[in-house]
Amino acid sequence: MRHRKSGRKLGRKAGHRRAVMSNLASQLIEHKRIKTTEAKAKELRVFIEPLVTFARRGDLHARRQVLRKIPHKDIVSILFNDIGPVYTDRDGGYTRIIKLGFRDNDRAPVSMIEFVDFASEQLQKESENVKKD
Repeated sequence: MRHRKSGRKLGRKAGHRRAVMSNLASQLIEHKRIKTTEAKAKELRVFIEPLVTFARRGDLHARRQVLRKIPHKDIVSILFNDIGPVYTDRDGGYTRIIKLGFRDNDRAPVSMIEFVDFASEQLQKESENVKKD
């Protein structure tokens, strides 16, 4: 029985699952929005929310804690320099999951996960660019 066991296995062994979550988190930090399956998006939200909380703190110990999960210094610097300061006033809920439908080949439910405040900022920049033209 699986009572009170948290987390999804995603059909992978533990090491592969950690690698998938690390890579998805890196891509989300780099691109601010990614498209993936619904189960992976829900697991990624659980994985990345504590990392953003560490980035809000911004001290050396927090940076080393994040580097344990994501071993890419350039990605972690983006998290600490760009994303962390945006959420200093927010107490959680840094990501949003939007359901997009089903993939054609295997009918897997597909979702888009994005950072909450960055989506509105990108829309504002796009609208400013349109006004200039």
